[in-house]
This record gives sequence, C-alpha cells and structure tokens, in this order.
Amino acid sequence: MNSKPILAVMAAGMGSRYGGLKQIDPVGPAGEAILDYSLYDARRAGFETVVFIIKPEIDEAFRTSVGARAEKAGFEVRYAYQTLDKLPAGFTAPEGRVKPWGTAHAILSAADVIDAPFAVINADDYYGPQGFRLIYDHLAGAEAKPGSPAPWAMVGFLLGNTVSANGSVSRGVCELDEQNRLVKVTERTRIETYEGGIHYTEDDGTSWTDLPADAVVSMNLWGFTPDFLDRAREGFAAFLQASLPVNPLKCEYYLPSVVTAALEHGTAEVTVLTSADRWHGITYREDKPELVEALRRMSEEGLYPKDHLF
Repeated sequence: MNSKPILAVMAAGMGSRYGGLKQIDPVGPAGEAILDYSLYDARRAGFETVVFIIKPEIDEAFRTSVGARAEKAGFEVRYAYQTLDKLPAGFTAPEGRVKPWGTAHAILSAADVIDAPFAVINADDYYGPQGFRLIYDHLAGAEAKPGSPAPWAMVGFLLGNTVSANGSVSRGVCELDEQNRLVKVTERTRIETYEGGIHYTEDDGTSWTDLPADAVVSMNLWGFTPDFLDRAREGFAAFLQASLPVNPLKCEYYLPSVVTAALEHGTAEVTVLTSADRWHGITYREDKPELVEALRRMSEEGLYPKDHLF
C-alpha cells in the first residue's frame, strides 16, 4: 500500500452559478487556471500523486489542459469519474436528475485509486501555500490504529475571508473544542454579507441569523486516512433513503455530514489546522476580476513565478 499522501481534487461540479468550466478558466498572469496554483502549492508541500475526480463529459478537455500540466509539474496523475449511476445496490438515479450526488459521493467515486492518506480540495478554490503544507505534514504522520479514532484533519479559514460581495455562498461552519479539534460542521447553504456584517438564512430569507467574521469555516480542504471511504460508504444508502423522497433532483451527500457522523460515533477525531492565507474563489462571474488582481499581486511579490508555474 502506498503511504505517501495523495491529493484528491473534486472537479466534477458543473460550475452552475458561474457558468462555464471554471476549473480551466485562465485567471493567472500567464493564463494559469485556479487549479494550477493548487497543484503548484501542493507539489512544493510534498504531494507527488494527484487524483482528479471529473465527469466523463469533460475528460478530454481536462486531460489535455490541467492533466497535462499536472504531469509537467511532476505528479503521478490518476482519474476517477463521478457519475449519477454510481449508487449502492437497490438505488437508481431519479428521472431528470442532472446534479452530481455531492462531495462525499465524489470521494467515493475515487475509492479504487486512493490507497493512502489523502487530502481533498475543490478544483475551483484558491487555498494558498500554507494550507497544503499544514495538511501534508499532518497526513505524512497520520496512521489509523485499530481501536482508536482515525486521525483526520481539516484546514480552517475565517468566514470573513471567504464570503463574496456578489451573492450568497454555502459554507460548512465549524464548532471547535479547546484543543482545536472539530466538534461539528453545519452546512449553511445561504450565507450573505450585509451592512452590519454576515448572516445566513434557512427559510429563503424570511429570517436571518448573524455569524461572526472570525467563525472558522471548512472550504473542503480535508485530510483523511483511507478508512474515510468506509465511513462514507456506510452512510450513503441511509442518506439516499432519507433524502430521495424529499428532494430527488437536488439532494447532495456532503462530505461534512460523513465527518459529523464519524465524530458522533467516535470513529474519528479531526484536528483543525488554521491557515492565515486568504481564500479566493469564483462563486459568481463578478468574483473573477478580484481573483485575477490578487494572483497578479502575489506573482509580483514573488509568491509565484512571474512567467509560468510549470
């Protein structure tokens, strides 16, 4: 079994709100995609193997662009496909369903090519160098021991550093104990900024609840030992049973829900590693100019090579 940490990249999302294949959209000074920066930062943190979880429809476009650059950067590249028909026995995709089954399902889709402790990232988020160093160092020493909780980890970001001025965002809001271990993650699917700060709604805007700017949120930069795949598999059928009758076309099996269940059952503990780097992403088309400017500035400051990354 390979034991060097693997990087798993969730790239099957369609970019529904932003439009277009944003994983491959150029944003850097030399035409780099957001994902190129993650690959660059992950490679210098120590990662040598990357698993891209994609939809079969974007296979060729992805391999010839991002995949080729990952190989150039020195990665061993593996592919996995997130498709609607990858379901437990007894379940079929509802008619009219287009949306993938969510982040936990994405990782399950890659079970055959993950054979070591692994980090998970979104393809379309900029995390910064520190997060990759923190998670690699944790995973390099992580070993699941029989009878003990699995040593998982998460890189946390401050909510105020991750919101968009251009519309609502979905975030996993984290509760920590005194040892900086995760107690639980609650997915808030509509968080917005307003004049007085940041708030969320669960009833389509009828009522709002404030959130502090320094709340720690998950941006899906996780570190897991391979037993995570067993935990995710165990919960998937129950999720489908409960969710399909209620929301057949849009229900999603979120990665934080697997984490929360493992915490409740005592099968894992999650160390929260806090990154001081600012997170950047493109939830909406209007977010792009801000990211382009931030990357240009970081290249000027020497954080990245000016001419090209690979």
